[in-house]
Amino acid sequence: MGLLMGEARAVLKWADGKMIKHEVDMQVLHLLGPKTETDLEKKPKVTKPRPEETDWRTAKDVVENGEAAGQTVSLMEQLRGEALKFHKPGENYKTPGYVTTPHTMDLLKQHLEITGGQVRTRFPPEPNGILHIGHAKAINFNFGYAKANNGICFLRFDDTNPEKEEAKFFTAICDMVAWLGYTPYKVTYASDYFDQLYAWAVELIHRGQAYVCHQRGEELKGHNPPPSPWRDRPIEESLLLFEAMRKGKFAEGEATLRMKLVMEDGKMDPVAYRVKYTPHHRTGDTWCIYPTYDYTHCLCDSIEHITHSLCTKEFQARRSSYFWLCNALDVYCPVQWEYGRLNLHYAVVSKRKILQLVAAGAVRDWDDPRLFTLTALRRRGFPSEAINNFCARVGVTVAQTTMEPHLLEACVRDVLNDTAPRAMAVLESLQVIITNFPAAKSLDIQVPNFPADETKGFHQVPFGPIVFIERTDFKEEPEPGYKRLAWGQPVGLRHTGYVIELQHVVKGPSGSVESLEVTCRRADAGEKPKAFIHWVSQPLTCEIRLYERLFQHKNPEDPAEVPGGFLSDLNPESLQVVEAALVDCSVALAKPFDKFQFERLGYFSVDPDSRQGQLVFNRTVTLKEDPGKV
Repeated sequence: MGLLMGEARAVLKWADGKMIKHEVDMQVLHLLGPKTETDLEKKPKVTKPRPEETDWRTAKDVVENGEAAGQTVSLMEQLRGEALKFHKPGENYKTPGYVTTPHTMDLLKQHLEITGGQVRTRFPPEPNGILHIGHAKAINFNFGYAKANNGICFLRFDDTNPEKEEAKFFTAICDMVAWLGYTPYKVTYASDYFDQLYAWAVELIHRGQAYVCHQRGEELKGHNPPPSPWRDRPIEESLLLFEAMRKGKFAEGEATLRMKLVMEDGKMDPVAYRVKYTPHHRTGDTWCIYPTYDYTHCLCDSIEHITHSLCTKEFQARRSSYFWLCNALDVYCPVQWEYGRLNLHYAVVSKRKILQLVAAGAVRDWDDPRLFTLTALRRRGFPSEAINNFCARVGVTVAQTTMEPHLLEACVRDVLNDTAPRAMAVLESLQVIITNFPAAKSLDIQVPNFPADETKGFHQVPFGPIVFIERTDFKEEPEPGYKRLAWGQPVGLRHTGYVIELQHVVKGPSGSVESLEVTCRRADAGEKPKAFIHWVSQPLTCEIRLYERLFQHKNPEDPAEVPGGFLSDLNPESLQVVEAALVDCSVALAKPFDKFQFERLGYFSVDPDSRQGQLVFNRTVTLKEDPGKV
């Protein structure tokens, strides 16, 4: 009630406060009926628990129970809470499952001398695709955990597969990290360390912990592949063969370097190096052998003295190889911590499948606003703050989390409601001629950018004898309960102070309504209309793109739900283009990614396809959640 009163008083500054309160009370009573016993009950005071005592609730709990974003435990508070579970820098050995050697304590002492006890994390994407909503959680966790503990976070590109890496992916990843509001302590590349990684591979062979193998890739596939017949070949022979691999004396697939260990999932002797003759984007033709993730990841963490190697749950099976390799080489061994992935229903985020969608013409590119890549969400108009808030609401869980898209959209509305200035737009227009327009020329109407807070300024729109309204805001034969323009039922025009009343309907040869003729009067010169509608006068013609879900089923990749595969599950209504929408001229100077609330329609963002004199808007989200999406 306080919010309603505040808004009414702001608009009706000249009116008597008691009369406004009486009118608001009566209107609310009419809408909601008398208060029930439940309404009259005193609400218990909610005390906010300390972060370390909180059982982190999911976004579903927070959003569906209607709690305000301000009551959600912030990401920083969560991460400080997580710090109580994690080891302190230099106390890696206190972590359950951490493997120690006679050299561990000396290595940790050297590590502390280098880092000064500082928390160090890293975000290590492969530069072979665009980041998606799941990566947003990883970025928030890695950068946020470091920030919450006054530490640093590296952005390290895992560029060990030259066949799939492209320059555009490096740029896009850097852009998305910056867009989410984070600045890396340093941008590094696995390829920065190729010389050191090669030297360590030679050392591993010397120590009898690696060997050159000639089993083909297809022989190594399956649950229980046969052990390599070359596992016990002499060390000197493996050293010579590994050097021959480096010099390009083997074809791709003819030789690999394998490590002597069995992983948690039963995988035996993972590959450390393989032959690839594709030039590398940074090192060119210098190398024709490249290290694998299993070999590279922990050693790069060691080189950068990472304290907490945070990764998603699917890497848990590689934790033993992580510890084993650092200890086999007697180098500093960080601690790997796993957390649950973040997934969304009605979405596909796999790089391979997005490429299939692009190839099939289902989407335009990686940044098509119907996808859940970060570039797509930015293009659609999702604010980075909303994505970070969503990650905070989901929380840092160990279990994999699959959320409903409407929960993310709720976070978007929270942010845009406070940040997107209002404007008026008409999607399907109907011309209205005011036959008794009260002035010889157009009037200038002052419209608040944020009606609930007029201190945020106003913009000016023209109001002339010809206006355009939504075609759905007029009905010749209205159904019961219809409150907008009809015979004998006037409506107010928002922000003008005028009410229009229908006088004549102009129809074309086919009988369709072409325009309306109306008269107008001051809103305070008669009975209050049942509704106020938006309108435009002397508008801009713009293209507006209306988006819906790309897929029809919650789990488009699940064969039980979609037997024909995800490409058979496309929603034919996922994109509707309104080529000649009318928007008020206050948006004329808008730039790509500028955001607006088009009154009564939704939140919209300027698309990069916009050109001088031809703006294109993407609908980001509707004003209210569609009940059909719950």
